[in-house]
Amino acid sequence: MWPQSGEPANRNEPLTASGIVRASDGSGGQEPLRGERGRPLVIRVGKHLRGFFDAIISRSSLIPNDPVLNVRDFAWTALLRDNWEKIRDEAVAAALVSGREAPSLASISPDHRAIAPMNRWRSFFLWGYGYGIEENIAQCPVTASIVEQIPDLNSAFFSILSPGTHIPAHRGVTKGLVTCHLGLIVPRDGDVRMRIGERVVRWSEGETLVFDDTYDHEVWNDTVGTRVVLLIQFKRPLRNPGKWVSEKFLAILRRSAFVQEARANVLNWNAAMNQLDI
Repeated sequence: MWPQSGEPANRNEPLTASGIVRASDGSGGQEPLRGERGRPLVIRVGKHLRGFFDAIISRSSLIPNDPVLNVRDFAWTALLRDNWEKIRDEAVAAALVSGREAPSLASISPDHRAIAPMNRWRSFFLWGYGYGIEENIAQCPVTASIVEQIPDLNSAFFSILSPGTHIPAHRGVTKGLVTCHLGLIVPRDGDVRMRIGERVVRWSEGETLVFDDTYDHEVWNDTVGTRVVLLIQFKRPLRNPGKWVSEKFLAILRRSAFVQEARANVLNWNAAMNQLDI
């Protein structure tokens, strides 16, 4: 996923060349795609320094450092809840139409291939690290108009999880970002859930969940339906020196291959889909 590194939890699972936990791709034993060796530098260096940086950010935070946060502390989440059905309808029309589904995350972000089984975790980006995908934004005018009102927006996209998919334990890239999910389609014929640290949470359609994705977390869709959420990432409210540290790191990350390659892949995917309409 563009907004987070896909870095694994500190466990004893086998690793890919890029140091990311291998995930089953549901193909009955086929080798999953791997992230490429030695990339991106900012992620590899950042992993070694993250404890130091995140400690500074934590001490500078103007909101709690808990794994799951109170949505009442973020007044703008009410806009998402009040308009969730319109947002859901745009997500279905833009990202779930047969033959024009959103691209697999594994094809967009090489750094997530080990945790994103091919064609089972899809993402339809509106914004990624401040870069707008204008063609996608045009397809979702209501969603875009609401998301644009979110203070310090970093990324926004529809996250689509196929039936029976498990996203293994991983952590986000920086405590300088906070994540919000708006439930759009939540199957009820089984259990669809996320573990964040020691806590297990479940989505509800039309409800928001705000959390810190630098805590070890994993996701299960143990249903026969597709789970869809609008995933928002925004900058953590900070005072200095954490604000300065976070802004510098995000500026470097925004220019890195981690972001730039994913951005190019989204644009290339859109161009390929447009060719099918000619």
